Amino acid sequence: MSEVSLRPVEDSDLDRFFVHYQDPVAASMAAFTAKDPFDRENHDARWVRIRADEEVTVRTILAADEVIGHVASFVMDGKLEVTYWIDREFWGSGFGTSALQLFLDLMTERPLHARAAKDNFGSIRILEKCGFRLIGEETGFANARDEEIDEVVLKLG
Repeated sequence: MSEVSLRPVEDSDLDRFFVHYQDPVAASMAAFTAKDPFDRENHDARWVRIRADEEVTVRTILAADEVIGHVASFVMDGKLEVTYWIDREFWGSGFGTSALQLFLDLMTERPLHARAAKDNFGSIRILEKCGFRLIGEETGFANARDEEIDEVVLKLG
């Protein structure tokens, strides 16, 4: 496995992120995505908001200098949350776990929360390997699936 690293998001990363979001298998697994993953204008506007928000910390995930995803923390309902996206080509290779652990080393504020579709076993496993523990279940509308789905809520610290 190549070494994983994180760096601040660069403008050129947005093209790769846009491609990642259009993978129908990955979008379905992530579930909570943009309504239209092919809307480039909305994608770019969303990333302008993300990068300008002082409560958001976001990093590009690299493997051998290739952009393979991103990881971020943000505040939702008064709680610090973490989210990440790994290009499906790199699933099951340990890159997600390595990237999240690097991010958690950077983001030392606790507690930190995370959510995942209840059937997204890979993401749940990554979170558990990094020390998150299941604290509950909720339902939410998943744009990628166009329906309400069950999600798990996890907490670190």
